[in-house]
Amino acid sequence: MFGFADIIKFLISFFVILPIVTLIHLCGHTFFVTLFRGSEKKMIIGCGPMVFSFWNIEVRKYYFWNGACEFKSLRHDNRVTNTLIYLGGSLFNLISIFLVHALISQGILDKSVFWSQFTYFSFYILFFSLFPMHFSDGSPSDGKAAVLALKNQDESKLSDDIQFRKMEDQNKPEERSRDCNK
Repeated sequence: MFGFADIIKFLISFFVILPIVTLIHLCGHTFFVTLFRGSEKKMIIGCGPMVFSFWNIEVRKYYFWNGACEFKSLRHDNRVTNTLIYLGGSLFNLISIFLVHALISQGILDKSVFWSQFTYFSFYILFFSLFPMHFSDGSPSDGKAAVLALKNQDESKLSDDIQFRKMEDQNKPEERSRDCNK
């Protein structure tokens, strides 16, 4: 039966765990952008109007819904580096799943609903980011963008959660805003 305690679990899952999983995913993209010397990196948590920012992290009003990694250029820019950037988010989600499982197996973390939900949402993000498809707004999933990059058909360096801002566009407002319409 569905009760009040279940509602609390859902609220914690959607407003705490899902944003953490999304942050881990975005850290994976940002890690590889940094590794390949990307310039002007920015991580966007959520969508809607900006609430605050610190370092190169921007937190939006709907922090629990989506996110993005933006950068302007890569010092090492080729098919392999772009593919690793696209797959970096999923790789970090996969590592976090194995890490949580290992810590629970070793008795360092207690088995709980929190960690089950964390694993569930990590797998959810992992699956749908790797599934090779285009979203309704026309942007490819990370998996589709990686395939396009490997085939050398990726001109825009764009996926659902990665934005490449061209150098000549740096003074223009962001064309593809994080407006939550996905």
